[in-house]
Amino acid sequence: MRIPRTLAIVLAGGQGSRMGALTDEQAKPALRVGGSYRLIDIALSNLANSHLRAVWVVEQYLPHSLNEHLSAGRPWDLDRTHDGLRTLTPFEGAEGEGFATGNSDTLWRQKELIAEFAPEIVLVLSADHLYTIDLLDVLDTHAAADAELTMVTTRLPQDASRHGVVRTGEGGIVEEFWYKPKYPPTDLVATEIFCFDAPALLEALRTLPDQVGELQDWGDDLIPHFVERQRTVEHRLEGYWRDIGTLASYWEAHMHLLDGDGVTLDDPDWPIFSAQPQLLPARVRDGAAVSTSLLAQGSDVAGSVTRSVISPGAVVEAGAELVECVVLDGARVGSGARLRGCLVQDDAQVPPGARLGDDDVVTLVSVDGTVAETTARE
Repeated sequence: MRIPRTLAIVLAGGQGSRMGALTDEQAKPALRVGGSYRLIDIALSNLANSHLRAVWVVEQYLPHSLNEHLSAGRPWDLDRTHDGLRTLTPFEGAEGEGFATGNSDTLWRQKELIAEFAPEIVLVLSADHLYTIDLLDVLDTHAAADAELTMVTTRLPQDASRHGVVRTGEGGIVEEFWYKPKYPPTDLVATEIFCFDAPALLEALRTLPDQVGELQDWGDDLIPHFVERQRTVEHRLEGYWRDIGTLASYWEAHMHLLDGDGVTLDDPDWPIFSAQPQLLPARVRDGAAVSTSLLAQGSDVAGSVTRSVISPGAVVEAGAELVECVVLDGARVGSGARLRGCLVQDDAQVPPGARLGDDDVVTLVSVDGTVAETTARE
């Protein structure tokens, strides 16, 4: 099939305030996933594997934490003469200047650049979700339905109230939409992968502010507009999808990965690309005990590690015991420490003999090796 002229916009500007200290010094899309990847690698790899090469990454909060990793798009073959990766940051001196207040507002501020690119399709993706999908299948659904908007949906019975919830009818037509309802009428949620007919999107961005005022989040204005006034259909995602919006969901996604029922990061036919650090392979020392775990390059383990993920440069000293933990870059867990259900912050220094975490909570460990906060497991 002919791939329509498609512009992919990856929204990577949010603060991620519900992630606590993990996002104090980096944007949420820069967080580690599975020890070796960054969260933004998921969206960019899905685009690369789908042969979509015009990719704009919209930044706002702490963009420097992403820019070095993005490496001008090289890991995803997006460092190209034509199309390729482009980063968009807040600007002054033109319509749309300033900082965006939501996803719809973000698109509104870039509408002139979108129009100048002259796409047929605008594909909008969030940078903080875990999933794999062939986006060309989404474009096929969009074309076959002659839709103005195609949204990727999935079943999520546990926490649908945190998302946009939809009801569909014959032919996959989206008939109703509720944004983060307290009592969801269905368990079918929008995954924040939206395929827009470009002229319809630009028309909405130009006219909606006159009707509703300043645009905010897509669930408040843009998506209801399309559901009510334009042909909107679903494309169902049957596989794994997870919104990394809280400390508990971040921890749980890693446990799913270790159990083999989470996102697939090692499919040779659908590789996840990343700018990897240049480090030696993981070192496992005499006396170490490692089971059901992932050890990233540059990590150094001499203690006991069970059902845990150890990131680049992290050290687990002899006599330390970790169960169901995610240890981030450069952290050190001292000898004799006992950690259970912990997220250990980058460069944290957990003192020898510390006792942190419990079976029914997720515990965030701060840089000084103390408990920053705890939250119930989902």
